[in-house]
Amino acid sequence: MSIPKELHYSKEHEWVKVEGETFRIGITAHAQDELGDIVFVELPEAGDTIQENEPFGSVESVKTVSELYAPLSGEVIEVNEELDDSPEFVNESPYEKAWMIVVKPNDASDIEKLMTADQYQAMIEEDE
Repeated sequence: MSIPKELHYSKEHEWVKVEGETFRIGITAHAQDELGDIVFVELPEAGDTIQENEPFGSVESVKTVSELYAPLSGEVIEVNEELDDSPEFVNESPYEKAWMIVVKPNDASDIEKLMTADQYQAMIEEDE
């Protein structure tokens, strides 16, 4: 399973990619693997605000519905509309095509609260 080194990770299995002053967010390969085939993705709209550790959307698989938790607080400035028609991107390409939202963070230093790839790997191994 891939865990890209350049990303940051939350305990709820979201990844965050720093892109200048914005953060791109999605769910990890581990999360999509645990959920199974994704059939629907519900996301906020551009202009919405998200709060750290609060739900900002959900993913529905053939097995279950799982909430998505915000790894940090901020304003949603872009949403991946392609997931409306192609939720399977979450399974096929969780780090590239299946990014979910782009956020302008309230406090960019919040990124320091998240895990590195090595810390995330260790958490997954502990849980198994």
